[in-house]
Amino acid sequence: MINGALFRDAVISAAITINNRKREVDELNVYPVPDGDTGTNMSMTIGNAVELLRRMPDNTPVSEVASTAASALLRGARGNSGVILSLLFRGISKGLTGLSEAGCENFADALELGVKAAYKAVMKPVEGTILTVSRLTAEKAKESACSTSSDTIFWSDICAEAEAVLEKTTEMLPQLKKAGVVDAGGMGFAIILRAMSDVFAGGKIAEPEEKLAAEKQEDSFKTAVSEYDGDITYTYCTEFMLRKNDNCPDPFMLRAYLETIGDCVVVVDDEKIIKVHVHTDNPGNALQKALEFGVFLNDPKPKIENMRIQHENKVRESQELEAGFKPVEPTKDFGFVAVAAGHGIVSLFKDLGVDVVVQGGQTMNPSTDDILRAVLSTPARTVFVLPNNKNIIMAAEQAVKLTDKNVCVLQTRTVPQGISAMMAFDESAELAENRLNMTKAFENVSTGLITFAARDSEFEGHSIKEGEILALDNGKLSFTERDISKAVVKLVKKMMKSSVNYVTLMYGSDVTAEDAEKLQQAVQSKIGDKAEVMLINGGQPVYYYIISLE
Repeated sequence: MINGALFRDAVISAAITINNRKREVDELNVYPVPDGDTGTNMSMTIGNAVELLRRMPDNTPVSEVASTAASALLRGARGNSGVILSLLFRGISKGLTGLSEAGCENFADALELGVKAAYKAVMKPVEGTILTVSRLTAEKAKESACSTSSDTIFWSDICAEAEAVLEKTTEMLPQLKKAGVVDAGGMGFAIILRAMSDVFAGGKIAEPEEKLAAEKQEDSFKTAVSEYDGDITYTYCTEFMLRKNDNCPDPFMLRAYLETIGDCVVVVDDEKIIKVHVHTDNPGNALQKALEFGVFLNDPKPKIENMRIQHENKVRESQELEAGFKPVEPTKDFGFVAVAAGHGIVSLFKDLGVDVVVQGGQTMNPSTDDILRAVLSTPARTVFVLPNNKNIIMAAEQAVKLTDKNVCVLQTRTVPQGISAMMAFDESAELAENRLNMTKAFENVSTGLITFAARDSEFEGHSIKEGEILALDNGKLSFTERDISKAVVKLVKKMMKSSVNYVTLMYGSDVTAEDAEKLQQAVQSKIGDKAEVMLINGGQPVYYYIISLE
């Protein structure tokens, strides 16, 4: 049977492990466009639970640990892969409800609930992804639970199944087969399961991988410091690092002095460096004494923090997390939240009536909690949410489930769609009419995107080199180019239809106003009087140009 302490440690270890291997998972992405990569999103999602779990005592029931983890994952969910992972953990939490310990059958039932929740949340489930890996793993869990009561054998069985199915994903999706890789989300899930299984089998919690020896020392230092967590006797947590003097006295003498003016003393030293931590009411005395042993380093700089204020803040944050966020009082019928990046685009949404703009978009997927906070801080009885990116829609939809507020998520996949939806809003109309009209409006907008290839790739018949200019027609790769201006003209010409009256070019942070104005003239010259070409300084990252045709 697995108790709360063991499950807590397993989830913490899984979070550390996927963070250690997130780049490995990110690199499996076959799509060349810069995006919020799978490994990073999954790591940030499960990583949101770590601090809360670390505070939970060993005697906490497994149901409470699972519930805490699931809630934290849901709030921290980023990108589609992160949302799916959070749903899998939510199902596990439901399956373990009321249990102080859980056995093989409990976890088999819990995994099945998680898979059902994940499939239900995805509008068009695609096999050969994390969904397939989790589903077949859950089926194996059911089978294994019938043949063994050993936790070790059970978890070994399901990890082996997850890894076997993962290998098969290469054959399930043409894009994966052509690139010769497995599914990134599926790999992330398999890594998480294996890390949990290792802890259940008696292994230790994984350690963060560090790039520098100094960072390793920092971790060991923090681990030692954490042993002293408890009641606050002294006010100031004082930390600093010294480079030893040529004739440096024995660091033990520094430790002995610090113990006379405080507690929780940790002194770690090697041939060149002394790292110090102490809780004291006299941090100045500690710093003065330290000068007898060496000189202060600027990286990291000496740090003095008021622990009583820190504690008060943590208590308040914990209470807010437990109780949820208190919504502002509504002062109007309708309000709006939009996700966007770039000063010009943010200003445009504000001008159109958006109450709160969540900073984010491509490569910067906001979490469910980010969107929830924006919704709750919008002073309206009904809030429309415009995700403006296909990888943010699921997170927005999960935010709806965390509040009693009336929220309508419009499935806008691009900034131009979000702008068009806002322009179609009618303050005098009811919710249903507005939802219909706004949806029709954004569905009639075509979006062109000009960006760069983030990696070498063979994609949809294109052999792509890192750094090449990519032209996307409504999310699909249309062609590659070497010149940004030529790519814009060519893409607009290709996307033009007789029904298009306006072409809007939103230029990004890497484009000068002068170049953008020249391009506006070139596009207008190419299409003649078929449509009016407008120019906006969007200031967005990632995309050189966002093109709207309507």
